[in-house]
Amino acid sequence: MKTVEEIRTLLYKNKLRLHQELMQSKEALFIIRKSTHSKLTQEEKIKIKIQVLDICKSIPALTVFLLPGGAILLPILIKLIPDILPSAFKDDELENN
Repeated sequence: MKTVEEIRTLLYKNKLRLHQELMQSKEALFIIRKSTHSKLTQEEKIKIKIQVLDICKSIPALTVFLLPGGAILLPILIKLIPDILPSAFKDDELENN
């Protein structure tokens, strides 16, 4: 069982990761807007590709979470399919290993 302090730490870390993911999405939106009037660099194309993949990974996780009992199923699914996490949350995997 986790202590209250451990839970607070996890919530804070996930809040920061969610903020990072939102900032990456915002940057991707800016790059997409830029692409309407100029060519993108190779680095920008890679950023867009990564962000689109992150969004595609988030949709199944959100769907599972919304199902009845999804809050229990989602951690199990993440253990079975670790690639389902967006890139901002990958740091947690490195810390746990």
